Amino acid sequence: MARNRCDGLLAKVDFPLYTLQTLTNRHVIVAGGGGASNTGVANGFEIFELSHNGSKFVAEEVMRHETGPNVVMNLSVRNIQNRTYLTAGQESHCQLYKVNIRMVDAAEMRRGSFRAENGLVRRRRRTVSENDNISKMDNNCNTTEKRISFEMRPGDSVQTDFGEDPLQRVVSISPIGNLMATGGVDGLVRVWSFPQMQLLFELQGHTKELDDLDFSPCGSKLVSIAKDGFAHVWSSEAKAAPLLQLTCQPPNGTKFLFRRCKFAMVEDKPGQHRMFTIANPLSRSGKQRGLLQLWEPDSGVLQKSVVCNEALSALTVRDDGRFVGLGTMFSGSVDIYIAFSLQRVLHVKSAHRMFVTGLSFLPVRGYGPSITSRSEAALLSISVDNCLVVHALPERSTMPAWLAIILIIFVLFCTFSVCSYLGI
Repeated sequence: MARNRCDGLLAKVDFPLYTLQTLTNRHVIVAGGGGASNTGVANGFEIFELSHNGSKFVAEEVMRHETGPNVVMNLSVRNIQNRTYLTAGQESHCQLYKVNIRMVDAAEMRRGSFRAENGLVRRRRRTVSENDNISKMDNNCNTTEKRISFEMRPGDSVQTDFGEDPLQRVVSISPIGNLMATGGVDGLVRVWSFPQMQLLFELQGHTKELDDLDFSPCGSKLVSIAKDGFAHVWSSEAKAAPLLQLTCQPPNGTKFLFRRCKFAMVEDKPGQHRMFTIANPLSRSGKQRGLLQLWEPDSGVLQKSVVCNEALSALTVRDDGRFVGLGTMFSGSVDIYIAFSLQRVLHVKSAHRMFVTGLSFLPVRGYGPSITSRSEAALLSISVDNCLVVHALPERSTMPAWLAIILIIFVLFCTFSVCSYLGI
């Protein structure tokens, strides 16, 4: 199933986007920027509230937080004991933010203002989807309606990478929120206490810079991949050698390098988990075809592998483990696969004008009420084209039980009639 690029455009911001995370079941945070150079392009975050108006998803900007000269390249969000924390990679450092969530009058938000961290009142800008629907808004809204508002409070900042040109490339907070892992250009995986951000130990195994890392759903394991071509599965509880060392196993013997990695729950099987990786050819000659692979993370056995039409740039898994999302390197396309079978169920060609930098499914088990829509899944994507886009997977049609019963009775009746006619 193919979709046009503009079908799911939610918002366009004024800076390139590099990372996104969901804060609640209906709030998403995107981040990026133009860097430290004096280009006039901002650095920071924007939070959007998503909803469904009966025909399509729409987005409304809730707040914006600028980070000065520091571009935000990677994020991790975790809710711990009703407190929400956000960690952001800013050059060689990891900045901790406490996200205060409060309820405010909807009328106040619709008037278009919110208070930023520096105390200045900023005017809320309408998004693309909001402008499309502004004529449909009810001006006589109920002023007692409450909406969620966010306040970003910077906390501690720690240096997490110590390479020749230090840069934190990835950060991840464990599911239970007691650990944080970081990786950068010096090739070391560092494990920190959280939210104190005290260094616990360093994991040495990679010889080149890190590309990605992720905690298992139970938090006891950590997977990391680097430009040395290896994926290491570690114990997250103590400094030790890798439990597993994996290399990409392409179907035709071509040399591939891992690009992204994700642990995921096994749907309806509590306590079990899978691991997904994407990889691209090392050689840049000929047509680039990426790989999506499914691994058994305890034994390191490759269970399934799918060859994609082009090189891949982004990977995500829905929080219940049912769907996998992919973003591509050249055409900016987006795909959704069924996790257990790796069957593709949605293809959105040229969703972005440039490579996809981040993906996230709208959660089904997150904080707050879910968005009601006629979609089986909704995948968000961003790119350096400054766009936030949503891709909805329509509910797959199923036969009603009453119709199935009628068909069975009809088939039995026809079979009995034919047998009677033939005297069988």
